[in-house]
Amino acid sequence: MPLKLVLILTLSLLVAALSLLTWRQAPDSMLVWKLAIVAGEFGHWLVLAPVGLGIWAFCSLEGAGRWTALALCGVAVVGFVRPVVSARKIAEKLPQELSTALGGRVSTNAPFDFGWLYRGSAIPAEQVTTEVFSRPAGQELKLDFYRRSNPRETDTTMRPCLVVIHGGGWDGGDRTQLAAWNRRWVARGYVVAAISYRLAPQFIWPAQREDVRAAIDFLKTNSKRLGIDSQRFVIIGRSAGGQLATAVGYGARDPAIRGVIALYAPHDMPFAWSVSREDDALNSIKLFRQYFGGPPDTPERLKRYEEASGQLLARADSPPTLLVHGNPDTLAWVRHSERLDVRLNELGVKHYFLRLPWATHGFDFNPDGPSGQLTDYAIEYFLQQVTRLVAGQLTLNKCQLGLS
Repeated sequence: MPLKLVLILTLSLLVAALSLLTWRQAPDSMLVWKLAIVAGEFGHWLVLAPVGLGIWAFCSLEGAGRWTALALCGVAVVGFVRPVVSARKIAEKLPQELSTALGGRVSTNAPFDFGWLYRGSAIPAEQVTTEVFSRPAGQELKLDFYRRSNPRETDTTMRPCLVVIHGGGWDGGDRTQLAAWNRRWVARGYVVAAISYRLAPQFIWPAQREDVRAAIDFLKTNSKRLGIDSQRFVIIGRSAGGQLATAVGYGARDPAIRGVIALYAPHDMPFAWSVSREDDALNSIKLFRQYFGGPPDTPERLKRYEEASGQLLARADSPPTLLVHGNPDTLAWVRHSERLDVRLNELGVKHYFLRLPWATHGFDFNPDGPSGQLTDYAIEYFLQQVTRLVAGQLTLNKCQLGLS
């Protein structure tokens, strides 16, 4: 078999296989999971590869080899453009759905901009300081505090504060994760506190809950110095941080917590334990043992699991909630958000569940990708409603941000 034929067919098969990750859940492999992020959130760039391969195959091959390569390239093109096409369809309904679920007027900003995929975003400068505080027991904790950086600014407005909780399976990650999102929210009129919390297995639940609460208490105590409206907090968490966001947001019964945002997170920990396996990509059985000190097989540990479950803590007066999850998520089953969505519907809690058919865990790695744009729009709309920050008053539009 000619070397050129082998090379073209091999490359065509590889790009076709990669594109299929936008259609179905990736195998339990950390490498394949990362490739799924690339396929789903950068496919609008990757589509150039099968187009080029198809042209090469058409010009260089003949017979069955040519048509096989072209068929594989066609599969790849469809897979890579699927997120963009799906995002545009969701964007058509998203403003009205958010308005219906959360109240408020339909936003005039577009949820999805094709050009934004390629231009990216230019975010104004911000000031970041590291704040150090101690819990009652004396352990030192840190948070990165983001605010607008403009020496000529004389605005003394007390701004809503977004408390950002990082992911990492409760035994890893740090407060510097995806800092571009923090800068974007600051540019729109908020202040952001990206917090640290003690990690498993050295510290088990409820240490992490107490650290989040201590961070909020610190922000309230220092609200005047930091320019925070002490009655307008929103908790945002990704993955493991999303579990903490709903557990703390629902469990605290604090009227100052105006909303909770959870991205691709579990919310019913006994249920999460029941569907975990040692042979999955994260060895989730190990993560739960580390986080709670063992399985929920004793009354004491079962209580820990239940107290960490936002779904079990939710009440009719729980804060408004935004859930975002991808259908083919490899690391956290979309069923976790589906079940919380059902529970919040039963309780009558104001909320919205944004489902992304192509997206895997960590889809917000690219804030300008198909998932990033829809998530950004949903978060901005949600924040405006729950904090009553009027669009156009303190919020910068896309033009001012360099997004159009």
